[in-house]
Amino acid sequence: MSPLKTLSTILALILLVATGSYVIGVLPALTTENVGGEKVVLVHGFGRSNVSMLPLESALAQAGYDVHSLEYPSREEPPEDLVDIIASDIARCCIDVQQKIHLVGHSFGGLLLRDYLGGHRLENLGHVVLIGTPNKGSELANPDLGIPAHEFLLEMAGPSAQVLHTGPDGYAASLPAPDYSVGVIAGERGTALSAKWLPSPNDGVVSVESARLDGMTDFIAIDVTHWDMRRSPVVARSVIEFLQYGKFHPVQSD
Repeated sequence: MSPLKTLSTILALILLVATGSYVIGVLPALTTENVGGEKVVLVHGFGRSNVSMLPLESALAQAGYDVHSLEYPSREEPPEDLVDIIASDIARCCIDVQQKIHLVGHSFGGLLLRDYLGGHRLENLGHVVLIGTPNKGSELANPDLGIPAHEFLLEMAGPSAQVLHTGPDGYAASLPAPDYSVGVIAGERGTALSAKWLPSPNDGVVSVESARLDGMTDFIAIDVTHWDMRRSPVVARSVIEFLQYGKFHPVQSD
């Protein structure tokens, strides 16, 4: 076999193993319904889809929760329209649910959940968890960031991205303080590049300080990046702990 064919075979095997491992890891999310269990509604972050939440969905399903991971077009609509989409989806998935309904949002999805809860109240609302959510706004959306073509990039990202800044007229600043049980998880494993644009510590996208929320029930910072939060076993355990007990336990490293 030629060296090129050997390399291709090795790469194909690596891809096959990686794909198989991923499928096995998310299998509970694809095969488990846990009908009658407590409900968890997952809301993905900006520019993502519900597929990005599969690892966390799988962990929640293994813990016995009936999980609904919703979908919304984050780049296409302003926040007020996205909240309407989320409200309609939650109404459809949870209309007959008698058990507690928990809400978990990653990044921008957490802001949308806060907005939703400002105008809607589920009678059987359980706990809310915000993961890597820029509760004070995103410094990366500030107009004075100093990145070349920054304004153009924000315009390309859509109407919601343009209001994610930290200013007093930003989307985050417009949201009401929580009057429900809410746990906040921040990431603190930034990058060399994020250290240039964001206050430290940060997760590469959101600073720990921005993740903090006035009126939050509990807070924990975990050594993880913004992108890895959705598939981190440590984050998943922390989410499940807060849903079960309404508080976080000290992080135990894997």
